[in-house]
Amino acid sequence: MLKRVFGLPLQLTSKRTLSTVFYQRMSEQTATTPATPVADVPPQQKQKSGKGKKSKLQVSLKTPKGTKDWSDIDMVIREAIFTTLSNLFKKHGGQTIDTPVFELREILAGKYGEDSKLIYNLEDQGGELTSLRYDLTVPFARFVAMNNIQNIKRYHIAKVYRRDQPAMTKGRMREFYQCDFDVAGAYESMVPDAEILDIIVEGLTSLGINDFKIKLNHRKILDGIFQVSGVSDEDVRKISSAVDKLDKSPWEAVKKEMVVDKGQTEETADKIGEYVKLNGSLREVYDALSQDPIICANEKASEGLNEMENLMKYTEAFGIDKFISFDLSLARGLDYYTGLIYEAVTAASAAPENAAELKKKSKSSEDASEYVGVGSIAAGGRYDNLVNMFAQASGKKSGSQIPCVGISFGVERIFSLIKQRMTAADIKPIYTQVYVMAFGGGKDWTGYLPERMKVAKQLWDAGIETEYVYKSKANPRKQFEAAEKSGAPLAVILGKEEYAEGKLRIKRLGPEFADDDGELVDASEFVAVVQDKLSQVHEDGVNEVSRLIRGL
Repeated sequence: MLKRVFGLPLQLTSKRTLSTVFYQRMSEQTATTPATPVADVPPQQKQKSGKGKKSKLQVSLKTPKGTKDWSDIDMVIREAIFTTLSNLFKKHGGQTIDTPVFELREILAGKYGEDSKLIYNLEDQGGELTSLRYDLTVPFARFVAMNNIQNIKRYHIAKVYRRDQPAMTKGRMREFYQCDFDVAGAYESMVPDAEILDIIVEGLTSLGINDFKIKLNHRKILDGIFQVSGVSDEDVRKISSAVDKLDKSPWEAVKKEMVVDKGQTEETADKIGEYVKLNGSLREVYDALSQDPIICANEKASEGLNEMENLMKYTEAFGIDKFISFDLSLARGLDYYTGLIYEAVTAASAAPENAAELKKKSKSSEDASEYVGVGSIAAGGRYDNLVNMFAQASGKKSGSQIPCVGISFGVERIFSLIKQRMTAADIKPIYTQVYVMAFGGGKDWTGYLPERMKVAKQLWDAGIETEYVYKSKANPRKQFEAAEKSGAPLAVILGKEEYAEGKLRIKRLGPEFADDDGELVDASEFVAVVQDKLSQVHEDGVNEVSRLIRGL
């Protein structure tokens, strides 16, 4: 009986936790251990320079601008994001690779348009000029060309680096993770592209993000619009980067950049404006463009429209049309995109309406969180020439034309959205499911430390996260406090007399179970009983982290 094992009454009041009652009763039987005084810390020895002056090492205890340390609770959420996305990528046939965190500078040069200024260049090391990777796409294309790969579905989860203005609370950082999935190889038009769009929808909804839109455009259509508007071929990428700012700036500001900064005529800018302000469903925008004789007469735009016609059949088959907006203002400034381009946005993506005013009032030059939005939470597109560019530049035979399309999820930005759902009590920083305890008394009481270790080992071997106090004669209150801190929902208790009879007590933990004596089971069967009880702990079998991640 519980009373015989612990010396406690069977009925416990609901307002008193089990650990409090254990401590009060056990303290009457067991002498408390006196606190060990903290030893005086001897003064540091004075280090003197040759001139007899003190030498002090002074450092700033901070992380570099645009970076941060991640706490234990943060990492629980982040690991769940990584696991969710990597499982999704595997489900779609992905295989993972890894590439160096820095590349030869010439590999990255000329791939990112105006954003090339954000690349972190490293010092000359033995004659090699290198830079930290800006994304995972260019290293992947280099990998495909270097290894003469004809087709691959690859995913890669790793850090990238950009010397951008940080907005830390919005997940816009200088060091951040990307989760990429790409399909390389020659396939029928828009088939891989449609699956990538489905992966975006699956990925975000599985992370509990449902209020998003995939803004989508086609570079061939956009380039055709520029051509019929009077933009020369050499100016197309410059104008693309201007148009890409329409999600952050009004049309008047973008038009001014085109005319004043990038040398286009007023007529050209106005013509571009007629098209890039157009957005709506895939069908609506496609119909509007396909009925425009000027657009249809342009070779590039017409080719893009034909591909969009195929895409609509596939997105309908996947049932994802409702998540997609055909938005002609989307340009994606990176130079390597050649076809479909897209980015996923939420209500939090946009900057505040009074962003300019907030920027003027901001007192921080280190962080732009006050006046910027989260931005896109996933983005990507088709890049058919990048692998061939590397193959030709390395002297390989031409013809290594490996078309590619992919998506990159921004972990930090997604994390910032998920963390808004949680309160401090939602998540525990450790995964402990069972706490092994032992209670007894008398002169011959050893504390059952080896026995606790044996029980813990059996639970570990069964794949169950388990802990116990690292002390021979552990105070009952300390054991319950440790169990509470771990967040373990279940305890396996070794009572002095019960364990000697081959019995273990399995008990739910928490104030609401203070009156529950637990279940006495045979030691030979306790693992199966623990597994069964753990399956009943979480609502619908889903733990707190999974519920938070899925937005349940």
